[in-house]
Amino acid sequence: MIVLDEQLLGRGLEMEIAQWYRGPVRFIMDLRPNTVIKDDAVPLLLQRQDHPTFVTLNESDFWLKVLINERFGVVCFALPDSRAREIPALLRSLFRRQQFATKSQRMGMVIRIADQGVTYYGLDDRMIRSLA
Repeated sequence: MIVLDEQLLGRGLEMEIAQWYRGPVRFIMDLRPNTVIKDDAVPLLLQRQDHPTFVTLNESDFWLKVLINERFGVVCFALPDSRAREIPALLRSLFRRQQFATKSQRMGMVIRIADQGVTYYGLDDRMIRSLA
């Protein structure tokens, strides 16, 4: 399952992702309808799902800050809001990389995608690594 942050709502990104991603694509609000979901509640909601990958443009509140565990993964895009349309293609490219090709490989990981490249760290080893 891919769970999109609320700031990506209304852009049609979920439909673009659903064209190539085999699992469900949801928004974070779908996990707890009719309530406001603060950033600190996101990890708890994700833990209750079946190994989701959370996708956000809110890199400043999740990169090096989220309480990660083995039940979910996080992909942070360090892009301006005006470039949100690039997310489906960048996400697909990330999922084609050997390190992140399967759901189990993404669990317990926080991945940051920026113009400078892809960096990530995991639950077991908080050392930040870069991909070429």
